[in-house]
Amino acid sequence: MPRPTQDELDRRGRAERKRVGRRSHGGFSPAEDRPDPLTILATQDEARVPELLGLRYARMAVSPFTFLRGSAAVMAADLATTPTTGLLTQLCGDAHVHNIETFATPERRLVFDVTDFDETIRGPFEWDLKRMATSVVVAARHRGFDTEVADDAVYACLARYRATMRAHRDASVLDVWYASVSVRDVLTVVGERVEEGAVGAGLLDTTEAALAKARQRTSGRAARRHSEVVDGRTQMREDPPVLSRDVLPDDRRELAVRYLEGYAASLPAHRRRLLERYEVVDVARRVVGVGSVGTRCYIVLLHGRDEDDPLVLQLKEAGPSVLQPYVAHRAPRPHGRRVVEGQRTMQTVSDIFLGWLTAVGPDGVERDFYVRQFRDMKGGIEVDDLEADGLVAYAKLCGHLLADAHARGGQAAELAGYLGRSDGFIEALTRFAHDYAEVTERDHQRLLAAIAAGEVPHEPED
Repeated sequence: MPRPTQDELDRRGRAERKRVGRRSHGGFSPAEDRPDPLTILATQDEARVPELLGLRYARMAVSPFTFLRGSAAVMAADLATTPTTGLLTQLCGDAHVHNIETFATPERRLVFDVTDFDETIRGPFEWDLKRMATSVVVAARHRGFDTEVADDAVYACLARYRATMRAHRDASVLDVWYASVSVRDVLTVVGERVEEGAVGAGLLDTTEAALAKARQRTSGRAARRHSEVVDGRTQMREDPPVLSRDVLPDDRRELAVRYLEGYAASLPAHRRRLLERYEVVDVARRVVGVGSVGTRCYIVLLHGRDEDDPLVLQLKEAGPSVLQPYVAHRAPRPHGRRVVEGQRTMQTVSDIFLGWLTAVGPDGVERDFYVRQFRDMKGGIEVDDLEADGLVAYAKLCGHLLADAHARGGQAAELAGYLGRSDGFIEALTRFAHDYAEVTERDHQRLLAAIAAGEVPHEPED
C-alpha cells in the first residue's frame, strides 16, 4: 500500500474536525459518577512500597500543582471521558511544565527536551496538550498570577505548538528527527527578548542560574554527595527515607550485579562493552519525584578506572501506563521496554545507558525496570522562580518541544491539518485548562481533608 502524501495526511487531519470538532474540546465538567480521585490513587498504592506512601501524599499535599504532578492516573481517567480524536502519536503521558528539562547529549551538549516517560504510550495527541495546558494554568495560579497571565501562557504554549507542527509538516523526515533546542538557543532568544523589552532581565538570570546548576549535576557530583568511605570502603550514604541502603538485604551488591547483568542484555554490543568497564560498588533505594514515590527505584554506584571515575545509574520500576486502560493500542512489554522505546521515539537523543530489565526482587516478586544515568546534567527551570513574563516565555518553549516530540512519534501533516490556522482549538483548550485547574484544586482539598481525618497517611520528609 503506497504511503500517503503530505497533502493526503493534511486532508485526513481536516476531515477529523468533522468527527471531533476543535471547539468540542472546550471546558470540562466532571461526570456525576466520576471515581473518587483518592480511590484511584489508593489503587496505585497497592503495588507500591507501603512505608513510602506517607511521603507520597505529603509531597502531593504541598500545593495543587504537586497534586497535579502526582495524579496522572486521575487525569487519565478524566481525559478518557472527553471528546477524543483518532489522531495518534507517541504520548509523554505525563506532560506538564516540570517535565521539560535539560540533559546532556552524548556529545556533552546541554539541550532542553521532554522528559519523564513512565506513562508513555501511543494515544490521541490532544491528551498531552490538555495536561500541559492545565499545568500552565495551575502553575500560574500557584504563583498568584491573574487569569490574563494564565491565558497568555496557555496561548503562547499552544500557538507555538501549532506553528512548530506546521513547520514540521513541510520538513524532511530527518530534519524533524534531528530537531533540538540547545541551551544556547534558549539563552539567545531570552537575551534578545530582554533587549526588546518583551521580558524582564530577571528571566535571563533565572535561566542562566538553572543551567549552571544543571551542568553540575554529574555522576561525579552525585557520587560525592550520596556516598562516603567507611572503614576504607566506599558505600552509599544513609539518608532515609529519600536514600537508604539499609532497607535492602545484606547481599545488595550481588543483587545490583544481577540486575545490571539482566539490563545489559537490552544494550547494543558496544554499550555493553562500555558497561563492562565499570564495577558495582554499592546500591541504595532512592525516592524520586512526586507521582513516582512508592515505586521501587534504586541508584547504583559504579567505579571505572578507580574511585575518581564514578558512574551512577538509576533503576526505576516501570508499571503499566496510566493511559493503557483507555487506548486501543497495546503497549510493548515489558514495561521497561515501553518506557525506553517511547523515550527514544520522542527525544532527538537519549542517554547512552538507557535500557531495561525484568528481575525478581528481594521480596520474590518479578518487576520491570528501566535504567538511565542518574541526573547527568538533568535540571530545569523552577516555576516558583518565574515572574509572569517568564512563565509565558517558558510555556512557549514547552509547546515547541512537545510539538517536536509529537512530530517524531506521529504524522505532523495530519496534526497540522487538524489544528488549522484559526484559534478555535486554542480557545477550547484554554477553557478546558481553566476548568480542569479548578477540578485539580478541589481534588487537592479533598486530599488535605482526608489527611486531616487520618484517612490517608502523611509523613513529610525532614
